[in-house]
Amino acid sequence: MGTDSSLPLNGPLLRRLLEGTTAGIGVLDTELRYLYVNTALARMNGVPAEAHLGRTIGEILPALDAREDVLREVLADGRPRETTSSGHTRAASGLERRYWHGAYHRLEEDGAVVGIVGIVLEVSASRQEQHDLERSRARLALLDTAVTRIGTTLDIDTTCAELADFLVPDLADAASVEILPPDATTVVEHPGGMLRLRRAALAALPTLREAAERLGRPGSDVQYQRTSQIRRSLETGQARILNLPTDAQLAVAAPDSDRVAAYRAMGMHSALVVPLTARGETVGTVTMVRVGDSPAFGNEDLIIAQDLAGRAAISLDNARRYTREHGIALELQRALLSEPTHPHPGVEVASRYLPAGRSALVGGDWYDTIRLPFGRTLLAMGDVMGHGVEAAVDMSNYRSMLRVVGAADLPPHRVLRQLDTMIAGSGEGRPATCLLALADPARGRISYSSAGHLPPAVLGSDGDTRLLTVPPGPPLGTGVGGYELVTSAWRPGSVLLLYTDGLVERRGEDIDASLARLGRLRLDVDGPLDALLDTVIDRLVTTEAPDDVAVLAARVRRRRDL
Repeated sequence: MGTDSSLPLNGPLLRRLLEGTTAGIGVLDTELRYLYVNTALARMNGVPAEAHLGRTIGEILPALDAREDVLREVLADGRPRETTSSGHTRAASGLERRYWHGAYHRLEEDGAVVGIVGIVLEVSASRQEQHDLERSRARLALLDTAVTRIGTTLDIDTTCAELADFLVPDLADAASVEILPPDATTVVEHPGGMLRLRRAALAALPTLREAAERLGRPGSDVQYQRTSQIRRSLETGQARILNLPTDAQLAVAAPDSDRVAAYRAMGMHSALVVPLTARGETVGTVTMVRVGDSPAFGNEDLIIAQDLAGRAAISLDNARRYTREHGIALELQRALLSEPTHPHPGVEVASRYLPAGRSALVGGDWYDTIRLPFGRTLLAMGDVMGHGVEAAVDMSNYRSMLRVVGAADLPPHRVLRQLDTMIAGSGEGRPATCLLALADPARGRISYSSAGHLPPAVLGSDGDTRLLTVPPGPPLGTGVGGYELVTSAWRPGSVLLLYTDGLVERRGEDIDASLARLGRLRLDVDGPLDALLDTVIDRLVTTEAPDDVAVLAARVRRRRDL
């Protein structure tokens, strides 16, 4: 028996237990090198226990697929796993292939990962059973790979392309994905009895790509006659195989009879159509074809294709639901986020709002201007925490509250205090950050107060950008209060910039580094404010924004422009 003095395996009772069991037991370090092997495992492997120590599984058993990928996953996340391995060890056997079932657990000591323990039993099987096991194992491995490659985003076309690309060339010589309109859950017949679907994705062997695209490129609409296989599959929810059809059969099963010649020119002899169904709703179909010397589709192909289609359909349905909710929230936010009220004529204002990219729902970013007596204007920038329809609704409510409270002509810190009390008192609204700036052109000054919002920036006439220090109080809705007032000069020609975090923040980057990027901007502020905002956004939002971007710029209007 092999042991390692660092492992607590020398107790008499534990020794008898480990050496007396018929299960193979091994302990490996974090590099998957053997630290311990019991007698049963040494016998299974056909290698003395001592000869295992310090060597990896691959070094001891080069003819065994030990699923080291699964073992590394156990090491990485600590979640126990069971798996089946197959192949041959160094022990004599008359079987064409042997199978073992193993359970693996991570070992930790004083909070540190030190290795992994495996308990292994050999699975006895007939030749047919072995064949079935191997086939099932290959199918599961394929599906495991599909999980990591299909549905990586919430974009419908990307998911469809991932599915088609996954199928070619391992399962098909060409594959296409057709989907129903976004809001359709049943087959809708168009005039003339034709069904129209959108081809969302197409993949093909290089030699077939040009011919396949002639029948419909991704993004194009394809019409299907009533007798087509795709239409029948959509209506019945059943997959269909079409092997070695005659021209007459193919003319009936094809989208339209005019395609027969094109199919024959490609050398197509076998097709498999599988509906994409998730949560009781059909979202489209996936079609696979084989040409030339490729074997015809069989039942095993059908089973694999249905499993893949089922998983892909869930991802597509999630993408459709996301697209639908994203569209509703975006339209709602645009409707609620109307243009700011007119500021005082002495203040020039411009604003921009950019919805987030595909990775998030729209949020609760908002801005406003409130005209006050004596030529003053209250400028506001806010951000409701969270995303989606609820955040957009809360954003509209807070904006309405601000217009009521702000019209009372209170200093900014008292406006924030009242808003905080009102939102906290409702008990329903989400927390929100907010920055208020009371612009007073006649006196050449601006007073600021912040409820946890990012600092304002001043773009000077000399081209420099300065970030002002405004103590950030608690977000609105906490009921804590404690907002401070800061006043600074507002020099002629300078531009005040209020913004939400989507303008500057980057994933994995410290906020100070993000703000420093804004502070390094050197811009000409003499031109139109709209053009200035476009330049700011172009400089700072260089990739698809992970969060909404709202920006408000204000400048003292020159007398000749009044």
